[in-house]
Amino acid sequence: MEIERKFLLKELPGNLESYPVRHLEQGYLCTAPVVRIRRDNNKYELTYKGKGCMIREEHNLPLTKEAYEHLREKIDGRLIVKKRYMIPLEKYTVELDVFEGDLAPLVLAEVEFATEEEASAFVAPDWFAEDVTFSKLYHNSFLSHFNL
Repeated sequence: MEIERKFLLKELPGNLESYPVRHLEQGYLCTAPVVRIRRDNNKYELTYKGKGCMIREEHNLPLTKEAYEHLREKIDGRLIVKKRYMIPLEKYTVELDVFEGDLAPLVLAEVEFATEEEASAFVAPDWFAEDVTFSKLYHNSFLSHFNL
């Protein structure tokens, strides 16, 4: 189960380059239900995501590089390319996605939680802007087909 909230930002942290960064590519074989392939640095996986916004079922299966490259040729829509910065925030980690290509300059922050109560009680820091958790416009599966 994945429990997360998603936010737009007022501004990027000034020291962004000082945080660990991952280079992601992801594409969608299907968006209803969501079936995604992802390259996360040198790790490859196939993901199934259930319905929902803040809380949804998620299952990940490992892929080989060869399987990922084969499936990448079969995606619907665009291949999403982004940098993900891992920023500590109290007991959480902000996953800050900086989109590249035709989705630039979109930047989204995601925070994952252990429980729904914890997610609901979360107070966003000042550098976060609008909470877009419940807007499907900011799901990567939507962004794989449309521009904002």
